[in-house]
Amino acid sequence: MQPKTYLSLDEELKAEKHDTTFLRYFANLCKTEKYLEGESYALDQLGAKYRNFSKFKKAADLHQEALRLAEEANNVELKVRTLNMLGVVYRRTDAIKTALDYNQQALELAEQVENPSTHIKRSINVSLNCIGLLYQTLEQYDLAIMQFKRALKLEEELGNKLGLAINHQNIGVCLEHKGDLEGALENYRKSLAYNEDINSDYGRIICKNSLAQVYLKQDMPYAALVLLEPLHEPSKTIGDYYITPRIFINTGWAHTELGNYNKAHKFVLDGLEMSQTHNIPSNVLYAYQKLAYFEQTRGNYKAAYEHYKKADEYNKQISSATNFRYMNDVIVKYEADKKSNQISVLAKENEIVRLRLRKNQTTLLVSALIIGLISSILYILYRQYQSKNEKRVLTLEQNMLRSQMNPHFLFNSLNSIKLYIINNEQKNAVHYLNKFSKLVRKILEASSLKEITLAEELETVELYMNIENIRFSNEIDFKIEVDEGVNVDNVKVPSLALQPFLENSLWHGLSPKEGKKMIHLNVKKKNGSHVSIEIIDNGVGREAAHANKVNRVLKRKSVGIRITKERLANFSKDYQNSFDVDIVDLFDKDGSPAGTKVILDIPVI
Repeated sequence: MQPKTYLSLDEELKAEKHDTTFLRYFANLCKTEKYLEGESYALDQLGAKYRNFSKFKKAADLHQEALRLAEEANNVELKVRTLNMLGVVYRRTDAIKTALDYNQQALELAEQVENPSTHIKRSINVSLNCIGLLYQTLEQYDLAIMQFKRALKLEEELGNKLGLAINHQNIGVCLEHKGDLEGALENYRKSLAYNEDINSDYGRIICKNSLAQVYLKQDMPYAALVLLEPLHEPSKTIGDYYITPRIFINTGWAHTELGNYNKAHKFVLDGLEMSQTHNIPSNVLYAYQKLAYFEQTRGNYKAAYEHYKKADEYNKQISSATNFRYMNDVIVKYEADKKSNQISVLAKENEIVRLRLRKNQTTLLVSALIIGLISSILYILYRQYQSKNEKRVLTLEQNMLRSQMNPHFLFNSLNSIKLYIINNEQKNAVHYLNKFSKLVRKILEASSLKEITLAEELETVELYMNIENIRFSNEIDFKIEVDEGVNVDNVKVPSLALQPFLENSLWHGLSPKEGKKMIHLNVKKKNGSHVSIEIIDNGVGREAAHANKVNRVLKRKSVGIRITKERLANFSKDYQNSFDVDIVDLFDKDGSPAGTKVILDIPVI
């Protein structure tokens, strides 16, 4: 009997598969018998053993031969398995682009199987796990965690405790890099619990080293040493010189924190030597980083700087631009190929649907014409609505300009300047004539703009108030105050938006009032999304102003405020937040009207 599937082979050789001598004998026997699946399985298992002893060149050669045999036997399960194992070997030596190539090949091949076996499902999880580790190398921790969680869910469905342990460990590593130490501890402990359940010494060593590393980051060196010191000899016995140097380097780090400098130096150097001997660049980098920290702690900054330079050299070697570009290209290629396959499947389905609907071509044609007609009508209606809206906005702007340039204002302003000329007050006449011309120019310029800066708007209203104040014999106390937190050059407002409110205060609030007259304009930062503009006058109040308006022989229509509100509503459509206008009546201590406050909340980007 010659089993063909990976799981059947694994079940038959469960007791002997950890014995390298037996595996060599079995591989030679299968070669003699031309039993390709058996020979491939044995060489693949031997490769994994050499990998765990950090003999990566020998491991890669064995996996390559196992892959050749699996391809010759056309056995998908064994091909996927050996491709994944090659990815693991090259990842351990930081050959990232080669590792990703093999893991992507394994995942593509496994996902093409229509009715996957349990082993194929586990192999998909291994591929996801390996790709997640490569994302982790890219420091794309969120993407890596997504891969690990996807694999974790599939491992739960399969009830594979080893897979659960591995993925919780990897999630913990990503969270540790992100600074979520509590989340990392939680996942390391879950991984340790699964490794205890399956009695995996190798898994226990990895988890305890990871826990100790977090304790060191949490300034708990004693707790770290309790976990690390019992791992020295067991990690050497296992022979995985990817993890053993880390344990020694972390032990040195713990002694550095405790001030045991002789011990600290020895342990870090031991870890460095092991990493260099077995050619593991990431561990060499880690060792130089801890040596630099050791020298810095002792105050030997020159030596620390030398170690930092060596660490930087190794970091550049590991994180070469070629590797990263290659990884991104392969990831994009894989996603593109996967989408192409999906598009191909959809195209076939569409062809079947088209054949089924051929008998109903007349119905489809009529439906298409109806849809086209409806779409045309909707488009025409939309364009009419858009045109109407543009016309409404233009009308608003024209009405606003008329409001600003009304004949009463122009006549009164020129008449006031004429009085200065008649009274031979040439200096005042020239002064106010300059202001008047500047104001007219600003109004005309602003009327063509949808929005201007608040600084320009404040300059315009100041000119306007200076001109209007002539009619009041300069009795009006007009002030503009801007809070320090508001940059008026960065705030946008509709052009000529404030003048109607000031005009309203002048005509209806201050004109009938006797005595001291005041208008204050305050600009304040309300919150992150709004600037508040307050216009406060001490006029007769809205109730008295309304009574005066009713009794006037010549009634003046005040449409400026209504137009401005419409313009503000249109202006705020381009912003996330809406505008608001609030008019508040002011009263003195006796409850008598003391003026009006207008509050405009203008949205900002």
